[in-house]
Order: sequence, then structure tokens, then C-alpha cells
Amino acid sequence: MSPREWMRLAALVVLAMSAIPWMACNQAGSAGQSGTAMAEGGKIPVTTRSEEAKKEFLLGRDLSEKLRAQESIEHFDKALALDSEFASAELARANNAPTAKEFFEHQNKALALSDKPSNGERLLILANQAGGNGDVTKQKEYLDQLIAAYPNDERAHFNLGSYYFGQQEYEQAIAHYKKSTELAPDYSPAYNILGYAYRQQGNYEEAERAFKKYIELIPGDPNPYDSYAELLLKMGRFEDSITQYRKALSMDSHFVPSHFGISADLMYMGKHDEAAAELQKMADQARNDGELRTALFGLAVVAADGGKLDKAVQHMDKEYAVAEKKNDLAAMAADLQAKGNILAEMQKYDAAAQQFDRSQQLVESSNLSQEIKDNARLLHHFNLSALAIAKKNYPAAKTHAEEFRTGAEASKNPLQIKFAHELAGRIALAEKDYDKAITELEQANGQDPRNLYRLSQAFQAKGDSATARDFLKKAAGFNSLPQLNYAFIRARAQKMASAKKA
Repeated sequence: MSPREWMRLAALVVLAMSAIPWMACNQAGSAGQSGTAMAEGGKIPVTTRSEEAKKEFLLGRDLSEKLRAQESIEHFDKALALDSEFASAELARANNAPTAKEFFEHQNKALALSDKPSNGERLLILANQAGGNGDVTKQKEYLDQLIAAYPNDERAHFNLGSYYFGQQEYEQAIAHYKKSTELAPDYSPAYNILGYAYRQQGNYEEAERAFKKYIELIPGDPNPYDSYAELLLKMGRFEDSITQYRKALSMDSHFVPSHFGISADLMYMGKHDEAAAELQKMADQARNDGELRTALFGLAVVAADGGKLDKAVQHMDKEYAVAEKKNDLAAMAADLQAKGNILAEMQKYDAAAQQFDRSQQLVESSNLSQEIKDNARLLHHFNLSALAIAKKNYPAAKTHAEEFRTGAEASKNPLQIKFAHELAGRIALAEKDYDKAITELEQANGQDPRNLYRLSQAFQAKGDSATARDFLKKAAGFNSLPQLNYAFIRARAQKMASAKKA
């Protein structure tokens, strides 16, 4: 599975859809010294007052880079116990946190310590902070500085590549991942995400080559098989995918992402009860709130995919309750967003609006950064516009859409701008302005299968049945890990695609 895709599901929604992929910095210098790039062979130093702390950090980093986040936490905690001013350990602890609340707590600690480590570590911390706040302009500025200072560090290129991946700029991402592999041919994480980048482009041959190299490098770890299984899932080879997921679980029975993936295979094979059972198994063996919440979210998706939207709401309520026990406001706000989207799909628009309102109020009342609060307000306009479109109140939809567009353009956040195009496209589609709908939706988020479905509708209305059929096929066979956006349209899209084929 791709990094952090399953762990900080809640935070991603509240953070205005910003991606924060991260991997820790490279081999350490002398304890208590910042070091220089030249002294470390061009690599980012690790700054700590304790050699033992450094050893624990490196053990944790190795596990983290193999997507074994829960196991890495023990080592990062030991490193911090040995050196309470270990900034890179705080950053690593944040990015392996099982909950949004822990992520922000450790990220803020890392920021408070950012004047103590090397410049490279400081830039990583600042980039992570900017990404968490949805300020992708600053995030990229810091990562560009990191590359300029450490052009021969594979993890520096990995981080910048992951920035581009998060913005769906896959060619640039691939270039930096390849550079990582050139600098360090045995740096396995780069091959993992290289495979995902090729997959997002639809280049399955190159994706498979990257994942097989990933397996070759660390054949005794579960994640390479899990990642390859996800490619097979995307390709519709569900039985083969399950085989690879089971291989990952045979190596580590607690590797919960593979349960999540198997549930998707089973769901797309029409075996919803078996998919739910797989997720319940994941919930039963959950080692932390993050794993439990991910399982409950998966159960909500399986229910929604099967048309049982009331049951999906119940699972979201359970997920919310888990976060509520820890007063994890960011996660609670995200759960309310998901619940609101399900209610909107049920055409319970007033009830959905109540959930969106509660979500924003939670963020406003929190101690989250002002940038996150600003993003939450922006997201609220997106939600209210979507509800107004559904209610055919197009003047209100346009007012909220314009508020969102203005904020998105001011933020210079490419993903937010894609969402602005989505709203404009949805309004145009509803008003039967199909040319404008196509122009806008083609600039929207192409990794949302609903936009592919909407494009199919627009081309069909224009009389271009061939193009409509192509987009419908893509929407119907999107085959992602469990997500609500796909669950809402999958059955309908597949039924229409089958009818067109016939």
C-alpha cells in the first residue's frame, strides 16, 4: 500500500486534500553535531546528542520505510526518551502516528525543535508543517531548497517526488523517484512509489516492473507484495491480487493494509459479506485507533457499495466514537465530512448540511493551525455548493463555488484548483451546458471516479457515445482501495457500461 494512504485518512480530508508523504532523513553524523552535506557524503545528517538514540531512530526509520508504522513507533519513542530534543525523531513519530491528534502533537514538537538540527532536517520539518497546513507553495519551496542543498541525497529526491505525486504531477514525481534509485540502487521505498506513479498514469507494465524490483530488494517484507497486489486489484485481476495480499499476511499477520486490500477484491467480486468479514478481522486485531478506524471506514464503504447507505452511516458513527474517546478533533471533523457525503447520497440534504456544519465548527473550536481552519472554511463552501447543486439551487451553488475558487486560486494549491474546476463542471452539467462541463471536468481531479462518470454523462449528452463509453468504462473499472467516491457510482456505472457493451 502507498505510504500513509490508510493511516491518516481522517487528516487528509480536514487538511484540504493536501498530501503529506514523507520519509525520514539519511544516515547520521556524529552525535551532537549538525554536520554538513559534504561531511556526510552529500546526505542529510541526523542530529542527536545520543548515539543510542541515533541507533533507535535508524531502526525505526527502516521499519517506517517498509510501511511497518506501528512497529517503528517503539523505536522512535525510545530515541526520544534518550534525547528529548531529537527533532528528526519527533518528525518521524508524527508521520507514523496512528491518529491525526498524535500527528499534530509530534509535528508541533518537531517544529519547536527545528532550530537545533542540521539545515536539511529543518527543511524537512518545515516542508512537513507546510504540507500539513495545505500550503503547498511553501512546502515546495522548502523541498526545492532541500534538493539544492543535498542534490545527492536519495531521500531528498524522494520527498520532492512525493510532493509532485500528491499534486498528481506524475512525470515530475517519476523523475525524482528515478533519481533516488540512481543515487541509491537499493533504496526500496523509491521503487514502491515509482510503481504507484506509473500505475496512476495507466502504465501498468512499468508499474509491475517497479513493484517486482521492490520485491527483489526486500523479499522478506510484506509491503512489496501488498503494493503489487494493489496493482493487480487496479487491473481487475482480483484472484491474483488476493494471492499477493495473502502472501503479505503470511509474512506478518498484523499487516492490516492487506486485509483492507482483500476486502476491495472481494467487494468487486460481488462478495460483500466476505469483504465485511475481512474488515471485521482487521478491526478485531487492530493495534491502535488508526487501524480500527480504517477498518470501520472500510466497512462503511462496503455497505455503501452494496447500496446499504443506512448501514454505512452506522459504521461512520462507530468510527467517530473511536476518535471522540481521544478528543481527536481533526479525525472527528473528517468523520462528519464522510457521514455528510453519505447522507447527501441518500438525498438527505439538510441532514448532510448539519454534519458539514458540525465538522467546520469542530475545526474552528480546535487548537489546529489557522491555515487548517482557513482550509476547513474553504472546504465548507465546496460542500455547500455540492448540496445546492443537488437541490437545483444553482444561484447558491455558484456563490459558494466562486468563494471556493477564489480561495483555491489564492492558495495556489493545485488540488484545490482541481476541486474548483469540479464544482464549475458539476454546475454546468446540471444546467446542461455540456461543452463547459467537459472543459471544466477535464481539469478536475482525475483520480475521483465520479468525475470520470460525470464526463461520460456530458459526452453522452453531446452525442459523442464513443468518448462517453470510454469514460464510463474507466469509471466502472476504477478498482481502487475502498473509497466512498467510487462506492457511490460503481454499481450504476458498471450497469450502464454493460448495457452499452450489449
